[in-house]
Amino acid sequence: MSAAGLSLAGRTRRRLLADPLARASLAVLGLIALACLAGPALTGHAAERIAYDYPRTPPSLAVYPRPETIVPALERLALRMRVRAEDVAVADGTVRLTLASDRPIDERVLTFFSRSDLFGPAAVAARSADGRRLAVTAPVRETRFLLGTDALGRDLLTRILVGGRVSLALGLLATAVALLIGVAYGALAGYLGGAADAAMMRLVDILYALPFIVFVILLVVVFGRSVVLVFVAVGAVEWLDMARIVRGEALSIRRRDYVRAAEALGVSTGAILRRHVVPNALGPVVAYAALLVPKVILLESFLSFLGLGVQEPMTSWGVLIAEGARSIETSPWMLVAPAAVLVATLAALNLVGDRLRAALEPGAA
Repeated sequence: MSAAGLSLAGRTRRRLLADPLARASLAVLGLIALACLAGPALTGHAAERIAYDYPRTPPSLAVYPRPETIVPALERLALRMRVRAEDVAVADGTVRLTLASDRPIDERVLTFFSRSDLFGPAAVAARSADGRRLAVTAPVRETRFLLGTDALGRDLLTRILVGGRVSLALGLLATAVALLIGVAYGALAGYLGGAADAAMMRLVDILYALPFIVFVILLVVVFGRSVVLVFVAVGAVEWLDMARIVRGEALSIRRRDYVRAAEALGVSTGAILRRHVVPNALGPVVAYAALLVPKVILLESFLSFLGLGVQEPMTSWGVLIAEGARSIETSPWMLVAPAAVLVATLAALNLVGDRLRAALEPGAA
């Protein structure tokens, strides 16, 4: 089928798929979204699990624990059990040692092994007659931290993927709210025109004049910190630009012949907006919506960086970047890793929005 016979959506899709930059950006976005959805189940770490033995572990492909750290870890574990670790040997992923004490050893202290991040449940291989020596075996828990751990020992890769779910969800939901409110408000104002248009747009100007950060702080004081608060704060502001864009389109569409014909036939205002004004204004709306998603994600990250957004135990890219900024001198990977994912996502979204806007132009090839 020729390009002339395609609908607006069909022509736009064909132009996007013919653009190498758009295809690459869409592929990056798809990989990031898929990783955030399915990745946390594949990393082998729970997002909130604290590994006390691995705080601030740098990124590495190596398997932990490293051989030179096993004996010191066993000595620390024995100290907590108030015994001595002797005759330590490691082979085939299993550690064998003797626990010695001046008094009979209660086997219940072996639960310290299963509570450790390095070893699994311990088993007694032999026991002396007086109970002061126990021959113990325990499996070594092998693990990897591809992007390192944070200050508490939580796997950074898992937290980035889980945080991506929150950041992307907030970006998409807040953009959807901005679309619904902004399109409806702007289309109505532009179609009505006159005094109604002037009054509606003066309200938009007043809301523009409100300092956004002061508005968020007031919401925090009244309602406390939560994800819903971030959603409300962002959604309450970002629809203003959308309303102005749609209002400008509606002002030109209301003078078209097909709109005047509908008015002459007695079609209601709601039906004219739904059938004629909004569909014919969707081109710039879709392009702006694609550019609004990265803007909302960046805004959420900014609020979380200031401590006004997502709070523990939840996380987002903004929260992770804020934590990394506080530890940049000792643990730079805590800042670099989430910032790199955020930059890649924002760059891909902006490129898609820019190419989408070009594809929606009437004269585009």
